[in-house]
Amino acid sequence: MVKRIALFNHKGGVSKTTTTFNLGWMLASKGYKVILVDTDPQSNLTGVVMGYKGPSELERFYQADGNRNLKAGLAPAFESKPVPMEPVNCIPVSGQDGLFLLPSHIGLSEYEVTLGIAQELSGSIQALQNLPGSISVLLQKTAKEFNADYILIDMNPSLSSFNRNLLMTSDYFIVPTNPDFFCVMAIDSLCKVLPNWRAWGKKASSLDILKNAVYPFPEVIPKFLGTIIQNYRPRGGAPARSFQKWINTINDKVSEQLVSTLTEVEMVLPAGKYAKIESDGYCLATIANFNSLIAKSQENQTPVFALTPGQLKRKGAVLKQDIEKQREFEHAFSDLAEKIVHMTDDESGD
Repeated sequence: MVKRIALFNHKGGVSKTTTTFNLGWMLASKGYKVILVDTDPQSNLTGVVMGYKGPSELERFYQADGNRNLKAGLAPAFESKPVPMEPVNCIPVSGQDGLFLLPSHIGLSEYEVTLGIAQELSGSIQALQNLPGSISVLLQKTAKEFNADYILIDMNPSLSSFNRNLLMTSDYFIVPTNPDFFCVMAIDSLCKVLPNWRAWGKKASSLDILKNAVYPFPEVIPKFLGTIIQNYRPRGGAPARSFQKWINTINDKVSEQLVSTLTEVEMVLPAGKYAKIESDGYCLATIANFNSLIAKSQENQTPVFALTPGQLKRKGAVLKQDIEKQREFEHAFSDLAEKIVHMTDDESGD
């Protein structure tokens, strides 16, 4: 059965999109079928994967393939069309078998207000009862169509109704961070936000009107997998001192506050599942800044660790240095993927 993993932090600029793309590629390289779901109306993941440089190229894609995006997939529910929702015909990601993209749409935010009203769980819900469960049902239908093992959900940096719905209907979630003061504040905020969202999800899944809707709202408790700390500057193979300070602070905050808070609302895995990361502050991976490799990655729609020498367009010592960095990133993402596979495997651990 497909496993849905949301990558969420309401603090922006923490490499959610980059991590989603690189992690999804790595999981696919290990033989898993993976769907990358772009749920951000800004469509950054869609642009990265498909090589689009701006809104005009996205608009041409929408005109040519109008039904191959998240907004179109949800339209039967949100626009009361007299047809059932169908699986989205995802885009195969060039260069990696088993990896697919469910594109976003710039107009996806048009559904935000309606979903927010539907999710108030008040008397007005009768007319909008199919909306809260529709996103989950669409992803499930699409996963079944592609026989997917994993869905990775790239979320926008907000506390929107869409994000609340996506997170509370996912099986697992990861919190990407940067080593800075603002991400420490974001962890503090999540300690308040996530219990409230959990209470909402619990209530939504218990309402008969949503359970019996055409698109039923699922009964699921998302489980915290851990954090990813990215974009630090290395010195001698380790984070520079100024970055290490914030890495330590984030790890302490997660261990001492966030995990405790999530435990109270059942949003954690059995203790044995964290054996490999608990001593690291529940951090799944620390990944250095990609520097110039990120531009090459975006230019070629290829993860940093999979770029070929021809795509790098380097020579001599510079090429050698880039290849060494690629090996480090490949090891980091391979280790991250293995941890996720282990932690989401129902047969392993406690």
